[in-house]
Amino acid sequence: MKSNQLIGTENVAVTESPSLSTCTIHIERRGGRGDAGARALERHLRRLSGVHDVDVSFRTGDARITYEGSVISEETIRDAVRDRHVSIQDESETATDEVSTRSELRQEAVFVGLTLLGMAVGLVTGWLEGPQLLMWAGYGVAYVFGGWYGLKGAVETLRHRAVDIDLLMIVAALGALSIGAPFEGAMLLFLFSLSNTLQHYAIGRSRRAIKSLVEMRPDEAQVLRDGEEVTVPIDDVAVGDVFVVRPGDRIPLDGVVTSGEGTVDQASLTGESVPVPKEPGDEVFGGTINESGSLEIEVTRQAHESAISRLIHMVERAQSEKAPTQRLIDRLEQPYVLGVFGLTIAAIAIPLALGSEFTSTFYRAMTLMVAASPCAVIISTPAAVLSAIASGGRQGVLFKGGEHVEAAANIDAVAFDKTGTLTRGETQLTDVFVRDGLADESLTSDELLSLAASVQARSEHHLARATVSEAEARALDVPDARRFQSEAGKGVRADVDDGTIHIGNRSYVETVLEDAAIEGLDPGLDRLRTLEAEGKTSVLVAREHAGNATVLGWLAFTDTVRPGAAEMIEDLRSLGVEHIVMLTGDNERVAQQIADEVGIDEVQAELLPEEKVATIEDLVERYENVAMVGDGVNDAPALATATLGIAMGGAGTDVALETADVVLMGDDIGKIPYVLGLGRRTRRTLTVNLTIAFGAIALMVGTILLRGIPLPLAVVGHEGSTVLVSLNGLRLLGFRE
Repeated sequence: MKSNQLIGTENVAVTESPSLSTCTIHIERRGGRGDAGARALERHLRRLSGVHDVDVSFRTGDARITYEGSVISEETIRDAVRDRHVSIQDESETATDEVSTRSELRQEAVFVGLTLLGMAVGLVTGWLEGPQLLMWAGYGVAYVFGGWYGLKGAVETLRHRAVDIDLLMIVAALGALSIGAPFEGAMLLFLFSLSNTLQHYAIGRSRRAIKSLVEMRPDEAQVLRDGEEVTVPIDDVAVGDVFVVRPGDRIPLDGVVTSGEGTVDQASLTGESVPVPKEPGDEVFGGTINESGSLEIEVTRQAHESAISRLIHMVERAQSEKAPTQRLIDRLEQPYVLGVFGLTIAAIAIPLALGSEFTSTFYRAMTLMVAASPCAVIISTPAAVLSAIASGGRQGVLFKGGEHVEAAANIDAVAFDKTGTLTRGETQLTDVFVRDGLADESLTSDELLSLAASVQARSEHHLARATVSEAEARALDVPDARRFQSEAGKGVRADVDDGTIHIGNRSYVETVLEDAAIEGLDPGLDRLRTLEAEGKTSVLVAREHAGNATVLGWLAFTDTVRPGAAEMIEDLRSLGVEHIVMLTGDNERVAQQIADEVGIDEVQAELLPEEKVATIEDLVERYENVAMVGDGVNDAPALATATLGIAMGGAGTDVALETADVVLMGDDIGKIPYVLGLGRRTRRTLTVNLTIAFGAIALMVGTILLRGIPLPLAVVGHEGSTVLVSLNGLRLLGFRE
């Protein structure tokens, strides 16, 4: 056994409870189809106090354990893995492991070739009545090399007191040999090992499709040091360093443009089909291509924290998580295989008890064993789901697990956040009004804007950013604000000069200022309603001094609908989405205007964050499967509540990557129909695969019981269906919609 070396494991907090964590431990890969060792390790870990969920796969090389940190430590879990004599790989070995996996695939291919050669020699020699020694030597080669990986898997299975498909195939091949049918046994082993190799290739290709992203990131950067360009390995580049990128170069690290203008091809990361213009202040991402213009970029994230590194990591982690269909099949595999053995024994014992001849009875039983084996069933789901995850990753769409691919297929209703999702989120201040009849008649609109900007400068809200941007554009002198406070979904306040400036909507006035006497409140609220009727978002600006408040004026804002939003809504309807809702904290008139423009069915306006959650819960009750689309920051609770949370703009947002089930790495709203379309196509592929797999089993078993078929035909049907579902799942790598 290899020495037990520890890989760097990653803890990720689980949203259901702050006491739950998840660790992923990379373990020694196991060859062959046998997965009994994984099942045995899962059972062993589940018995540990504090462990909530376990998912182990020797095929992927991952053991993923969800546990309660207050009850059990990660080190105890590692020790439990070692107790089962399972090697844990060191992080430095992962690249070597990838190379060894490819080497093993080549070795499997060579073994398949030798099996075919040995089978052909044995068959031709028998036909020509050649030397018996040569015939049996040929069949011997076929049995040894064709059964090598199957025998290893079977032994590993039995060591864990379990049975699996490898054991079925080995027993069937030896059974055929024992009754004088060596060709049938050799053919079984040849097709079994061939389909196994093709499965490994298919699954490996879906994984390599996303791992190829890492090759898009340069190994070095041209960093400016003392005015000179110095070539530095990207792992040695620090946050704050400035590097230079020329036309045609790949951008090595995430950063912000400090000098220069150009266009950047971000298709590899965000899936955007056209290059994106960049100028000073714009964010750029490692692995993307600078198409035109020379750029100087200040590093904002180190190499291991870059968007492309996070994308690769998240997709690899997602591929290790199984879809519900796959988990069900895994649970049924062991009892199904035991059932096949029981059926085979009955197919031998009952006819013999009734006086049938042994050789023909045993031959039919071996044929039945091969036909009933569930190889195609077991490979049908991962072949499709892993391909779907890889396909999405290449389009800038990150599914954070196979279960989310299946969830996307069942969505009946979609809820959208308005600002930054359906709209650009680039809110502009359009109007600054000073109230008529104000005691301080000298107050100008610029002075009112200056007071508002002093308070809003402390806020991250999109209305606040628009206010500050307009003040900067007018080059206004903005005073300092003190004691800033924010009321989520309502407004803000802060002390400016000798009074407190309040900026908020009607809800803010009715709650925060409910006990204050407010001069000019009625005309102020009337003006808000007028502005809202014009489709503008508006807020009151009031000054409070010595317990008395006065409305100073109003600010009005507008936002613009994203290009393609209406077409995206139509695409969702064509996919069968029954109901589309818009959720916003904005006023109802503004929200309704946007909804009418893009074709939304229902509008829920003036919602606080907790009210968005309640609305999602209500939608789930009405439609069962609901997707929520937001920006991944202020919509985090609603994203977590929905059946499927979809966050936009994840390339630059850490919160989006941690909160949502699906992350659109770019801001392309048109990718939302792609998410649901890919889910639906995956569901159809799974249906076809399972129909092929179970159909082939039912057809062959029924025919064998009623009429009987030759063992070679059962072998072709069994292994042919296995290869067919593998290749059908692989087609999802090319999905475009």
